[in-house]
Parts: sequence; structure tokens; C-alpha cells
Amino acid sequence: MIVKLTWPATFPPSAAVFATVAVLMGGCSLDSDDSQPKGLPDGERPAILLITLDTTRADRLGIETTAVETPYLKTLADRGVYYAQAYSTTPTTLPSHTSMMTGLYPIDHQVRENGRRVSEQLELLAPRLKQLGYHTAAFVSGFPLAQQFGLARGFDKYDDDFTGNANERSAALTTDAALQYLALSKTADFLWVHYFDAHAPYEPPEPFLSQYPDDPYSGELAFIDQEVGRLLSAFEARFSEQPRKIIVVGDHGEGLGDHGEALHGNLLYQGTLRVPLVVAGDGIAPGSVERAVSVRQIFDTVLEWAGVNAERSLLESSSEPVLAEALKPYLQYGWQPQFMVVLDGIKMIQSGDIEVFDVQSDPGETSNLVGSVDLAPALQGAISAYASRALNEEDGESKTQESLSQKTVERLASLGYVGTSGRPILRDVAPNPKDMVHIYHDLDIGSAYFVSGNYDAAIEIFSRILELDPYNLMVAMRLAVANSVTDREAQAQKFFERARSINPASVDLRHYHAMHYMRYQQWDLAEPLFESVLLEMPDRLPALEGLLSIYARRGDDEMAIQTLEKITRIKDSPGAELVRLGQMRMKRGETRAAIGAFEQASQILDRRFRQNLELGVLYLADRQFANAALSLDKVTRFDPAYPMALFKRAQASVLLKEADREERVRQAWSHGDATTRRLIASEKLFRGIDYRAP
Repeated sequence: MIVKLTWPATFPPSAAVFATVAVLMGGCSLDSDDSQPKGLPDGERPAILLITLDTTRADRLGIETTAVETPYLKTLADRGVYYAQAYSTTPTTLPSHTSMMTGLYPIDHQVRENGRRVSEQLELLAPRLKQLGYHTAAFVSGFPLAQQFGLARGFDKYDDDFTGNANERSAALTTDAALQYLALSKTADFLWVHYFDAHAPYEPPEPFLSQYPDDPYSGELAFIDQEVGRLLSAFEARFSEQPRKIIVVGDHGEGLGDHGEALHGNLLYQGTLRVPLVVAGDGIAPGSVERAVSVRQIFDTVLEWAGVNAERSLLESSSEPVLAEALKPYLQYGWQPQFMVVLDGIKMIQSGDIEVFDVQSDPGETSNLVGSVDLAPALQGAISAYASRALNEEDGESKTQESLSQKTVERLASLGYVGTSGRPILRDVAPNPKDMVHIYHDLDIGSAYFVSGNYDAAIEIFSRILELDPYNLMVAMRLAVANSVTDREAQAQKFFERARSINPASVDLRHYHAMHYMRYQQWDLAEPLFESVLLEMPDRLPALEGLLSIYARRGDDEMAIQTLEKITRIKDSPGAELVRLGQMRMKRGETRAAIGAFEQASQILDRRFRQNLELGVLYLADRQFANAALSLDKVTRFDPAYPMALFKRAQASVLLKEADREERVRQAWSHGDATTRRLIASEKLFRGIDYRAP
């Protein structure tokens, strides 16, 4: 029987349906009754291992195919429960992992792209486990999950050591680090290990490269499987005397050309949304589950194992719809937003158009069944309610990378992740992302050229894209920036104006235009643009740094100091900024404030702190003679300031009445230069000391 949709997906559902769906999409469903378990006794508390596989398609593991050998994952699935219809909440690393660690959809945790910061107001899994008596450790392999983005909260150890400026580390190195920790620690009974290798570019090590010469993606998966095997063996050996629970899950998949998408993040088809999910361990009977589940249920599942009542555990039967979103094309390109819902094997995608698929009989999503299947009201209501909330939020999409350093933004961009700010303008004629697959390749290549600094090549490709997609704000802005940095000032200005015609309210546009004016020393034009950016995003670090440069250039010390102080409050490691602040305060004679800035800088920089002379001088001025001596003693003889440090140290020695004060004065003279010898000769503190004596 043919049944048409009873109302468009953009039509609001009834209040009753909306209320029901709101409950389904809300926060974690933990029982708040005071009588709920506070944690299991030590002997009953299971050790828990969570393994997350970045960019891993469910249908490319040996669990579902013979084309790739992943014996360790296959064995784990055989002895545990395999969820054949497990879905990510969004095809992007940080948002998906945030759903796992909060039990929330992106619409509720508000992390819509990589490069966001997880709100400190959100309840995370690790802190909750610590309250229940667990010791927690995490080992992550990709920069999008670096601790600065907020998921490290609650972990006793959070290892994101990528070595130098690398953006990832191999599965072997991550496993080595986790195994070393397991061998040395007697307490880490919740362990999260994340593998990033399947993310492009695909470069598996030998022998996997040779085994899969025409399919390096599969080679990466085979390599990861080997490391998962090592990790599972060590974990089970380490916790052999207590119950053990294991979850292996993908954060999202990879397009690999399905529906025209090579990578991920742009579309909501099975290749990027359906992920592997295995639950195994003591007390878990082998089997498989065909109902749709969400990676966000990992939160409740782990807490249930830890002794907390949790309704959304994977181990509980549930028939609620599973939702997902893919907002990258909307946020970055101004295309249609995309939402997905799956229930009872029927999947619906809303992206301007409606698509309906039976993903069990048609896993490749080749036949759009819209208008020819009876859609459950719960399915329609869920996607409509989600879309309505997402597009009508007071604050729009979650706040962007405002407090990230330029270096951090560049590291994310080098992995293909470009953050956005503010709300896009949703035009009636905005393209549907599924209809734009013919330019995805150019977008990826042009972005790679742009990030690597090959601006001429980027200009050529982006110009071609803008002809095909004339309202693409990101492309227009990148053309403006690329022309600016290649000294094509007039062309840059033309594209900035073009971008302004697309979205005059764009905060990103104002920021990049201000940077353009800075490049051409038009400080008076840059300043109001930076100020307008900060009115909307007070913590946008690059804008604050731009204003700081302008204030310093014109000698406005007061405004420069105010701006520096704000930067030091929001930056992760503001050692250099605190040094500069201390120097400015010292120049203005603000001794106590300068001391405070230098002391904070010293704590952050440790051995890299080079202002021990300045700090020692300030301590002397503040009559903190003992602190002055300690600071001045850190100035080495290889430092050009060594003669002055010896002179000041001699002063401190006399004021402290140290037993060797006369010898210190003589040492200052013997190692002095013309300047310090004049100072020694006129210093009243040194009267009566024969400093010229051998």
C-alpha cells in the first residue's frame, strides 16, 4: 500500500509527539533517586575497557566481510554482542565522542564540529565513574580529541602525546603507552583507548601495506586490529582476578565513494553513519542485535556496569528512534542542514528533500522509498522535532573555536577540519548536500592546498567552485585570504566584498578582513572590525591578539595591558604573554603586578623561563631579598645578563647579611663589565668592602 507522508518534515508535529521526542532526545536517563547504587564493592566492580575506532566503517571489518582480516575484533564479536545497526550521532570525531561521554545528542551537548570546547557544565562519564570509585585513564591518538577540547575532565591520566607538532600517533604507539600504564598502574580500572589510523591519508605500515596494496584503508583496519589484539590480551591479563567488560565502537565511518562522498562529514548515508559496535565481557551472552542503537548509549551502558540504574543501556531493549545530524555543509558552505532518524530498519534523511530507505534490505541505500512506505509517526515526529530545535536555537550552533590559538586552528585545518562561527543564512535556494557531490573532491583538494600554503593552486580551484556554487561563504572567504597573502590586494578586497554580499553578519568574515587590513598596515580599518568580532565573541583569541598588536604599535600601554591580561586568562598556556605582561608592568613601575606576572610565567615555562634577572630586580625593589637571591642565582654564566645578575645578587647578599657577602661583591667585580663595575664603585651598600682584592 502506498502511503504518502502525512505532513512535510518541516511541519511541526503535535505537542504530544514533540513532548515524547523531547524526552527521547534529552539528557541521560539515570535514576536520580537517593537510593540508587553509589557504586559496587571492589570485588564486584568490573574493570571496563572502551576502545573507539576513528573513521571505521562497520562493513569493512572482518566481522561483516571476508575481504579484510581483523581476527581479534571478529573473535571479540563472536563471544560478545554485535550491534549490526549501530549509528554515530554525527560523522565527526569530537562531537561523536562527546555523545559517547555524555549520553547526549549534539543538539544537547552543543559540540557540532571539531575544535569546539566541551562545556564544563556537562556531566561527563569519567567524573561520574570517579564518584563511583573508579580510577580512570585515557589514551587518544588524534588531535581532535586533545585534552584542550574538554573530554579529559575526570581522567586521572589523559595521554594525548602526539610527539612534537604531530597531529596523530600510530595505533602501535598508543597501544604501547596504554600497555605500559597497565603494567605500572594498579588502579586504572576504566580505560579508554582511541585509534585514529583509519583517518585519511591511509598509510598502513608493513606488512599491511603489502597485504592490501590496492586498498590502504583496509590495511589500516588490519593494522588496528593487530593492536586491538595486543590491548585486549594485556587488559584481560591485568584484570584476570575481577569481572571485565569491553566495548569496541566506531565514532563514524568513511564514505569511500559511496553516494559520491570520499571522506566523511558531509552526508548521512550508511558508510559514514553506521559504525561497528561490540559489547563483551563477563556475564554477557554471545549474540547479535538488529535494532538501531546509538553510540550515545555507551554512557548509560558503562554506568549500568558500574552499578547505576540507567534506562538507555545497550543491554536494555528499546524501540526509540535513533537520530543523527551532519551540519558541516550547512555551517561551512551555507547548504541545507541534514538530519537523520532510524527506526525498525527504516531510515529517513531530511536535507531539503526527503529520502527514505529500508537499510536492512537495501544497505547500499540505492532505492528511495519516499511516498511508498508507511512511516511511523514516532519516526516522523523525532526528525521534525530535532530539526526544529536545531534551526531555532537561541544561540544557533555552538560557540566556535574562539579561544583557540591560531596554531591550534591550523593543526585542525591540516586534518581537514575547518571551524565556523555564527549562524549561516539558510536561503530558500540553498543547495542540498547530496546534490553537490561533484564539487566535494575540489573542496577537499582546494582546502589541502590552502592549508599547506599553496595559495595559487587553491585560488584556481576555489575560483572554479565559486562559479558552480556562487553563495559559498567559506570559498569566497578563502579566495579573499589567499589573494591577500599572495599580495593581490585588489582581488582580495573584491572577494571580501563578495563574501559580505553572501552573509554580511559573518563574524569570521570580519575577522579575516581585519587580518587583511593588518597585513597592509591599515590599522585604523582593522581595529573596528576586531572590536566588532569581540562584541560577539569576547574570548576569540586571534582577534584579541590582533588588537594587542595594534595597541602596542601605537604605544597604548594601558589598552595593551588590559588585552594581555584577558589573553592570559583564556589561553591554555600563556607563558610568553605573562612574560610580556610582566615586562610592561615593570616598565610602568608597577612592581607587585610585574612580580605576579613573572611568577605565573615561571610556573608555566619552568626551565624555559629566561626573566630571572628581571624578577630578581623586582624582588629587590619589593624588599623580598631571599626571593631575589633565589631568582638571581638561576641566571647562568652563559647569559649576557650574567654581570648584572652578579651585581644584583651581591646587593641581595649584603641586605641579607650572608656570610659570603664580601666574596659575592668581589665576584661581581671580577666578572663585571664596564657598566656593572661603575655601579659597584658607586654602590653605598658596598662601602668598606675591598671588592678589588684577589
